[in-house]
Amino acid sequence: MPLRRPVLRPLLLPALLALALATPPVVFAQQPAAAPAQAQPAGGYREPVPELKAIVDAPRAPQVMLSPRRDLIALQQVPPLPSIALVAQPELKLAGLRLNPRSYSPSRFSFATDLWLMDVATGKEMRIDGLPQPLSLAAVSWSPDQKYLALNQQDPYTGGNALWLVDVGARKARRLLDQPLNTVSGGLRWMPDSKHLLVNLRVGQGGAPQADIVPSGPNTQEVRGGGTVRQLRTYPDMLRSPGDERTFEHYLRVQPALVGVDGKVRNVGKPDLYVGLAPSPDGRHLLSQRIERPFSYVVPMNFFPRRIEVRDLDGKVLHEVAKLPLFEGLPSGNDATTTGVRSIGWRSDAPATLVWAEAQDGGDPSKQVEFRDHVFMQAAPFDQSPVVLAKLATRYAGAEWGRGDVALLSEYWWKTRKVKTWKVAPDAPANAPKLVFDGSSEDRYNDPGNPVTERDANGFSRLMFSADGKSVYLVGDGASSEGDRPFLDRWNLDDLSKQRLFRSEAPTYATVAAVLDRDASKVLITRESPTEPVNFYRLDLAGKGAPVALTAFEHPTPQLKDVKKEQIRYKRKDGVELTATLYLPPGFEPGRDKPLPLLMWAYPAEFKSASAASQVTDSPYRFNAISYWGPHPFLARGYAVLDDPSMPIIGEGDKEPNDTYLPQLISSAEAAIDEVVRRGVADRDRIAIGGHSYGAFMTANLLAHTRLFKAGIARSGAYNRTLTPFGFQAEERNFWAAPETYQTMSPFNYADKIKDALLMIHGEEDNNSGTFPIQSERMFAAVKGLGGTSRLVMLPKESHGYRARESILHMLAETDAWLDEFVKNARPAAPAAAPAR
Repeated sequence: MPLRRPVLRPLLLPALLALALATPPVVFAQQPAAAPAQAQPAGGYREPVPELKAIVDAPRAPQVMLSPRRDLIALQQVPPLPSIALVAQPELKLAGLRLNPRSYSPSRFSFATDLWLMDVATGKEMRIDGLPQPLSLAAVSWSPDQKYLALNQQDPYTGGNALWLVDVGARKARRLLDQPLNTVSGGLRWMPDSKHLLVNLRVGQGGAPQADIVPSGPNTQEVRGGGTVRQLRTYPDMLRSPGDERTFEHYLRVQPALVGVDGKVRNVGKPDLYVGLAPSPDGRHLLSQRIERPFSYVVPMNFFPRRIEVRDLDGKVLHEVAKLPLFEGLPSGNDATTTGVRSIGWRSDAPATLVWAEAQDGGDPSKQVEFRDHVFMQAAPFDQSPVVLAKLATRYAGAEWGRGDVALLSEYWWKTRKVKTWKVAPDAPANAPKLVFDGSSEDRYNDPGNPVTERDANGFSRLMFSADGKSVYLVGDGASSEGDRPFLDRWNLDDLSKQRLFRSEAPTYATVAAVLDRDASKVLITRESPTEPVNFYRLDLAGKGAPVALTAFEHPTPQLKDVKKEQIRYKRKDGVELTATLYLPPGFEPGRDKPLPLLMWAYPAEFKSASAASQVTDSPYRFNAISYWGPHPFLARGYAVLDDPSMPIIGEGDKEPNDTYLPQLISSAEAAIDEVVRRGVADRDRIAIGGHSYGAFMTANLLAHTRLFKAGIARSGAYNRTLTPFGFQAEERNFWAAPETYQTMSPFNYADKIKDALLMIHGEEDNNSGTFPIQSERMFAAVKGLGGTSRLVMLPKESHGYRARESILHMLAETDAWLDEFVKNARPAAPAAAPAR
């Protein structure tokens, strides 16, 4: 979204997971109608063929985090995947949280096992002495003056949750605090002085309250008529009993404390249910947010009653900002929001000034008002009334702070996809704002990019200004009809003129990861090509010299280095232009070789305009990353892969996209198949469709309403939309407002039409709203009862995304076997019967 997010933040390559053990998945199967159903052999996890297993165990590139002064990099190595033994550690599900009761931390399964430093100027690597062993880092944080790195060392098996400190100059680590941390609702936060850390300490030694073995009575909820219609999404992991409430309070209750780099501890107030504690830029105030009763059994913790206050460093309340009630549901519509104070935080370029938004329409997008949101400011000592910084016609979408005369403030409206960005003067709020961008979030071609920010001496993010103070910098994807070509622009804030300083050029794909000086003469970039993985380079834009390599991460799957990739364009029958990325296995030549079996992997998206839906996405010059998660591993099994073919669902003007979901979906699929067949890369009778989540929903619909595919792979999907009655994906209307759309879009209602083989895989503990495991269980039962061909694999201890090495290997083994039987070795379609005479 244009001008809405800072881009210069700690650079994190995709978080990767850690290593291996076993518990059997639950598997149900229904054989084709032509053969009697056969019982599946009992057994544990399956492993795929070696070429697929090698992809799962391929090495991962280190995670990279730039220092505040942008002259050092902290690198963390994370092993490939955790074992099921780690994933199966105890887990509590409370009020939308999932936490490890041993370590008093959010459930996580990815921990860094190595940490070292690199000098940006020379590329020299430096090791750190004294790190905890075995190293298991959940978080790493630079101090504002970059003299220190704070480490959160966790052990999910023993419950360890400790604070460590690295002296960067000496390159030595030491344990800073003996008392264990509680990171359920917050991690490590440096104070602006770089001498103290704000942390949450574990409270109490008696352990969690005992669960109620004998119920004290029924759990009762009540509602009285006469209220307004509210959206109540199908949230997972809700509280269900008074016992859950007590357990929730136990794990959320913390003792805030300031811990000096000398190890001295100073408690901040008394223990409470804190969900936010943030220091002001001057380091003299704390913005605190506490959860209060009554709790809810139908919405997650974010909607519970909340008290927002400003405190001093001893924990004394200086000012009460707001007392928010329980919100059990919002008004209808994706532009709905809560009433009262929202999106509150410190203005980063002022000593102690709060900024927040408040809806002026009751949070209800159906109301007609001149201004939807007001943005307020209030400075310490908070004895003056808040002042209005901006009156917005749509919803406040955040701000980037620079200095007293410059901040960039954005607003957004989902219904129209409209985005606006204003230049405001926070020290002179009476001055009229200046509109600097007005466009659509869908229009990638005209996205101006995101403002570059830097960390100031207090550790707060602020706009990076040019040396003369007249300009800021923008980085963006550079979407175009040629594909994405990332850029760096200098943007004059007076006349809004732009100067392009950098643009990615073929045959590589490069992005500006950081601007290293005020003149933007030196930058840190990432560069990749189809055969070269992402690496970091230092580039001198002023001298126009060649990039200097800082890292040399190797190709993780060299056996597939010669995979061919092409970005293709084609049209569906209504004229909408579509994009997809076509991958071909090494050595295959269209025209010379026979067409291949093909796996298509997609995820539909809603648009308000055909022109936006037709825009080219991605780049042909990106690295051919062969991840175990998507369809790419099957290139190693002789399949062609069509990745991310456009599946736009368009609703222009007042039309709702989903009212024509099926015809648009089918038309997009037909166009993709026609194109790969025309190119001679795919055999029309050996094509499979697959997807995850909303892509699984798409898969089931295509099998229910067409015979285009021999098989479908549907992972963690939802198939009955009456089980998500208050909206799903981008659908704003509830079931009672659009019953025909909900019914028509539900493949469960057409299970009798599914004549091709459907493999469904689902995590038994899916935590995603709307994709409860029962969705797959009921869909399988329907196909089975109607004589169809289906297989259901329920992965133990897995959530919406699968995490354990055993689960991923089993997923690939199941998918490979399914594709082998029903696609690669599919029997040719029977010829059409001759017309009767």
